[in-house]
Amino acid sequence: MKIALIGYGKMGKEIEKTALQRGHEIVCIIDIANQQDFASEAFKSADVAIEFTSPMTAHQNCMKAFEAGVKVVSGSTGWLQQHHEELHTLCTTGGKTLFWSSNFSLGVALFRAVNTYLARIMNAFPEYDVSLTEIHHIHKLDAPSGTAITLAEDILKQMERKSRWVKGRLTAADGTLSGTTRCQANELPVSSERRGEEPGTHTVTYDSEADTITITHQAKNRRGFALGAVLAAEFTATHQGLLSMEDLFDFE
Repeated sequence: MKIALIGYGKMGKEIEKTALQRGHEIVCIIDIANQQDFASEAFKSADVAIEFTSPMTAHQNCMKAFEAGVKVVSGSTGWLQQHHEELHTLCTTGGKTLFWSSNFSLGVALFRAVNTYLARIMNAFPEYDVSLTEIHHIHKLDAPSGTAITLAEDILKQMERKSRWVKGRLTAADGTLSGTTRCQANELPVSSERRGEEPGTHTVTYDSEADTITITHQAKNRRGFALGAVLAAEFTATHQGLLSMEDLFDFE
């Protein structure tokens, strides 16, 4: 399979390594300095482009890839909600293909399944209140993380007493604290911390006067994310539309 990379930071380099190990060809690498290469024949020859950049550039990158006739796998967070209606239309009636996930880790996919099942059980036990925390590296621009929001939304679908998630406490890279975990009974607080080069930790907590139940996923490095992104690209190459990890992994 021919793959184009959009974004060549730490994740882009890890994805390149994984893709080559799986026998794929990297035909084009686009970063800040060579945006003109979206129009190149090399980029247009790609079966799939894998995009890991920032919330400020992800939408534009996807549009440029679509213009070149290239399917996209995107792991950039903090942008899709704003453009979801547009992307849904492009991918359902406009012939474009986007595979988006807030997290490509197989472990996180499994964690989401456990999180959903636990929330379904805990719906019957109102004495337990639920909260969520995430920790990421200091370079991450969005807070809460896309994965934390996805986990929170998965809980909301199962728990009748919670109607929305809200931002909780933010611990900035310099240790500055802002926000609060205090919220309305129908709200689910999502707290964030930015620390060193932490690749990503997500914890869901159910707390009562009697005891506490927690589930945690802790990434050790970027390898799991890279493998998931390449697996998603392999899937996207033979599928159409607006795709997600639920399409790639069915744990029902």
